[in-house]
Amino acid sequence: MESLIFAINAVMPIVLVVALGYGLKKWGLMLAEFSAKANALVFRVCLPAMLFLNVYEIESIGSVDFGYVFYTLAVVLAVFFINIPMVKKICHNAKGCGALLQATFRSNFALVGIPLAESLYGSEGVAVAALLSAVTIPLFNVLGVISLSIFTKNGKKPSVKRILHGIVTNPLIISIFAGCVALLVRELFKGVGIGFRLSDVTPLYKALGYLSATATPLSLLVLGAQFEFSAVASLKREIIYGTLVRTVIIPVLAIGGACLFFRDSFDGAQFASFVAVFATPVAVSTVPMAQEMGGDTVLAGQLVVFTTVASAFSVGLVSFFLKFIGVLG
Repeated sequence: MESLIFAINAVMPIVLVVALGYGLKKWGLMLAEFSAKANALVFRVCLPAMLFLNVYEIESIGSVDFGYVFYTLAVVLAVFFINIPMVKKICHNAKGCGALLQATFRSNFALVGIPLAESLYGSEGVAVAALLSAVTIPLFNVLGVISLSIFTKNGKKPSVKRILHGIVTNPLIISIFAGCVALLVRELFKGVGIGFRLSDVTPLYKALGYLSATATPLSLLVLGAQFEFSAVASLKREIIYGTLVRTVIIPVLAIGGACLFFRDSFDGAQFASFVAVFATPVAVSTVPMAQEMGGDTVLAGQLVVFTTVASAFSVGLVSFFLKFIGVLG
């Protein structure tokens, strides 16, 4: 019951802010044109600032146990490739296929997952999850670009040049790369005894912090403003499939597989990070990315909302199971 209550408390703020965005639309304060511009602002400015700081603020990269990292990457890639033909069968709209494919592998790791890992396993859990995020979040974004590029309206094969161009020009990927470079420079400075850090440039660092703090609430408000209840009926197949895969099938297979085959290899903090990456809902950032790359924004938003509500129960059940078998203590 404790795990379920925590899971509900973790996702309810998201639901409430989305509901507020929907209310603001009804009151005429967030019209369609404003929402589209705000989504672009989130994608091109606020989310890049947040991802840059997420990478740069990792405390240390010298003591990573790569076993759990490789396991996570293998599962994410397997989910991505397995679901390419599946989403083609479920969704006959090319724009919707990319949005649905994103929903199968891309979790809300940064917003829900890392705090969840801390709740499940304390400071050790959040440290392990933060290190994992430095690998998974770039992978999520690269695969997200590919997801939205491989499905075309005319049915032609996607251009490799177009996909690569989408990857190297994606603001989220650029910001992660910049964060990695800044992190590497910081580690080099530390190695030669130089005390300078980016945080010492106080105005710049605070400005990035302000933009970072704006990313999540603004994207959730826009998500609510763009949500359409009337679209649920026409997208029922896609919503059911995406929600089941994201909140039921992946947690059972990924975390269950780790319990069956690697229980002696992974510790409790690493299992907490598995809950964070495999059991959390679809990332909010899938919506602005879908808009910017010509994907189905409505479907992407529906999947965020429905998987967020469903994850309150899936996270609670997974956490209870891991505690019951003694993995989380």
